[in-house]
Amino acid sequence: MSATLLDGKKLAAEMRAEIAAEVARLKTETGVQPGLGVILAGENPASLSYVTAKEKACAEAGMFSREVRLPGTATQQDVVAVVQEMNRDARLHGILVQLPLPKGIDERAVIDAILPEKDVDGFTPVNAGRMLIGETCFLPCTPHGIIQMLLRAGVETRGRHAVVVGRSNIVGKPVAQLLARKAPGGDATVTICHTGTKDLASFTKTADILIVAAGHADTIDGSMVKPGAVVIDVGVNRVPDATKPRGYRLCGDVDFDSVKEVASLLTPVPGGVGPMTITMLLFNTLEAAKRTAAAM
Repeated sequence: MSATLLDGKKLAAEMRAEIAAEVARLKTETGVQPGLGVILAGENPASLSYVTAKEKACAEAGMFSREVRLPGTATQQDVVAVVQEMNRDARLHGILVQLPLPKGIDERAVIDAILPEKDVDGFTPVNAGRMLIGETCFLPCTPHGIIQMLLRAGVETRGRHAVVVGRSNIVGKPVAQLLARKAPGGDATVTICHTGTKDLASFTKTADILIVAAGHADTIDGSMVKPGAVVIDVGVNRVPDATKPRGYRLCGDVDFDSVKEVASLLTPVPGGVGPMTITMLLFNTLEAAKRTAAAM
């Protein structure tokens, strides 16, 4: 067996075309152009790259974007002040604070300052709580992207055993909740594994759907995967590689070469889950703009 790859780039392109068409329709019919505000503090190279990609994606979708860059010396009060100013900016329907923030800043306090109706990352306690009890809310982008990948690939989740490796607030916990909820892409029986789990393989080998968001390269190899399982690799790790121009290569949390011989569907890294994250950010920003238009 050799797994079929779940092409995140292709799916993201399809969804972004759908989003761009809907943005154009909304603007024509209501005069509302979806807008996203992005706050970046510091000079983290990965964060700079992500923000640039998000700005490009907004432009391609026909959305308005506004970026505020703060120095690495910015204080928590500086960042919160920008958030509050963006809360008042009627052109912005969504606000994204690029993480991580510089040392000394309480990220939770900054996120909590975002109005729930502009929290297109789905990180505020209000949206997290609404998701937990099944109310309408903005879903976290990476977990939502994973669910969309499963749905559009025709993966049946109802009644299946899904194992999530990782319990972060950004991926592990919310994707487990989405898989368990009573909705399309849900109704699975979910097990969450983490650093305190003993004999990890005894759980992963029972998974029909395996979501790996452990944050460590090669956490899962082929011997730990049930034949025919669907494997979603969320990890992005830099591994030293002298043969590469930059001296490293990117890999996921899954040992791709061994797992592809066991799984039925597998996401590559890069090119799997990553492109879906920004796509769902656009999706949420469009949804926020639609809600604004409906209230006019």
